[in-house]
Amino acid sequence: MTVTRTGEQGHDRYRWWGLVVIALAQLMVVLDATIVNIALPSAQRYLHMSDANRQWVITAYTLAFGGLLLLGGRIADYVGRKRTFVIGLIGFAAASGIGGAAESSGMLFGARALQGLFAAVLAPSALSLLTTTFTDPRERGKAFGIYGAIAGGGAAIGLMAGGLLTEYLSWRWCLYVNIPIAVIAVIGAVLLLHDRPGHQEARLDVPGVVLGCGGLVAIVYGFSEAQPRGWDDSLVLGMLCGGVALLVVFVWWQRRARYPLLPLHIVRERNRAGSFLTMGLATIGMFGLFLFMTYYLQTILGYSPLKTGAAFLPMAAAIVIGSTQISARLLPHTAPRNLMVPGMLLAAGGLLILTQLTVEAEYATHVLPAELLLGLGMGLTFMPVMATATQGVAVHDSGVTSATVNTAQQVGGSIGTALLNTIATSAAARYVAGHQVNPRNPRPVIAAGAVHGYSVAIWWAVVIMLLGALVAGLFVTGKPPKQVPAAEQALSEEEVR
Repeated sequence: MTVTRTGEQGHDRYRWWGLVVIALAQLMVVLDATIVNIALPSAQRYLHMSDANRQWVITAYTLAFGGLLLLGGRIADYVGRKRTFVIGLIGFAAASGIGGAAESSGMLFGARALQGLFAAVLAPSALSLLTTTFTDPRERGKAFGIYGAIAGGGAAIGLMAGGLLTEYLSWRWCLYVNIPIAVIAVIGAVLLLHDRPGHQEARLDVPGVVLGCGGLVAIVYGFSEAQPRGWDDSLVLGMLCGGVALLVVFVWWQRRARYPLLPLHIVRERNRAGSFLTMGLATIGMFGLFLFMTYYLQTILGYSPLKTGAAFLPMAAAIVIGSTQISARLLPHTAPRNLMVPGMLLAAGGLLILTQLTVEAEYATHVLPAELLLGLGMGLTFMPVMATATQGVAVHDSGVTSATVNTAQQVGGSIGTALLNTIATSAAARYVAGHQVNPRNPRPVIAAGAVHGYSVAIWWAVVIMLLGALVAGLFVTGKPPKQVPAAEQALSEEEVR
C-alpha cells in the first residue's frame, strides 16, 4: 500500500523518508561505478582474466549505463517513474547476484553490463521522483544538496567500501552488497513514494534509441579501446567517427520524430544546456583522477586496498560539505553560476596541486590538500547543476531530462577514464624510453615514468575543469529559484499523484 497522506499546504508528510529511499538507490548506482576498482586485481586472479580484458569489468557497466540512459528516461515517462524505479532496483539486485556468483570472466562481464542496463532505468527515475516530490525552493535545495553529495561522494565511498569488502570478505561482496540495499529501497519505494501514471498514449522512439544509444556506446567504446590499441588504430578511429556520425543523424531524426527520445527543446534552453555540458566536463576530470590516484597510492606509495579506500574519504566528506552546507544554503539566494564557477575553479586548483606529484610525495602535503579542494569544488558544482538542469521542466519530460543529466555524468566519467588513461600511459612510455633503465632494478625509472604520466594527464584535467568554469559562466545565466505560492505547490504535487 502506497503512503500518500499529506500535511499542511499539500506537502507529502513522508517526503523526507522518500528522499532516503531515493538516496539509497542513487548511492547503489554510483557506488558500482567505482566499488569494483580496488577489487579488480583479486577478481582478475580468481577468474584468470588477461590484462587486455580486465577493463571490461569497468567499461561493460559504464557503456551500458551511459549508452542506455536516455532510453531509461523515456521509459520512466512512458510507464511511470515509481514503477521503473522499483523494476530497476529489482533488476540491479539480480544482476549483482549473478556477478557475485560469477565463475568465468564472461559471466562477470555480462552481469556488469546487465547492472548498467538496470542502472540506466533506475537513475533517471530516481532523479525525476526527487524533482516532482520537492517543489518548494528551500526544501528542493536541501534535497538536491543531499542528492548531489551522494552523486559526487558515492564514487569515493565506493573505493572505500571496495577496500573494506575485498580485504575482510571477498571481491564478490563488492557485488553482493547491492542486494540488501536494493531490498530496503524496494520496500521503502512501495510504502513511501508516489507518482502519477505513465503516458501510455506516447510511443517509444525506436530509431532514436538505436541512433542515440549506438552513437554514445561507439564513442565511449572508442575511447576505452584507445589505450590498448592506440589512437591510430582503425577500430578506434572507426568507432569515434561512426559514433559522431550516428549522433549527428540522431539530432536530425529528433527534429522529425513524432515521439522523440530527446525532445530538442530540453537541450536548446540555455541554462539547461550549460548545466549538461558543465556536468560532463566536471566528471571527465574527476573520474579520471580516481583511476590515477588508486594506482598512485597502491603502486607508488605502497598502500593496501583498505588504506587506499580510506585515503579517498576526505574528498567524499568535502563533497558532502560543499553540497549540503554551502550550495544548498546559498542556491535560494544566488544565481547558480555563482556556485558553479567557483566550484570548477576550486576543483582545477586541487588538480593543479596533483600535477606536482613525485615518487616521494607525501599524502598529507600533496594528496590531502588536493582532495579537499577538489571535493569542495565538486560539491559546489554538482548540486546547482542538477537543480538548474531539472528546473522548470514539464512533468512528462522530467524523466528524460533527469536521464540527460545522468548521461552527461556517466559518459563524462567514461570518457575521462579512457581518455586521460591513454594520455598518461603514452606519456609514461615516452618517459621510460627517454631514460636509461637499469636491468637489475628497473622499478625507479618505471615508477617515475608512471608519475610523470599521471602529471601530464592531470594537466589536461586542469584545462578541462577551467573550460567547465568558462561554460558555466557564459551559458548558465539563470536567477536564484523563486518562491512558489503554497496553492501552486499543492496543485503541482496533486498532479504528480
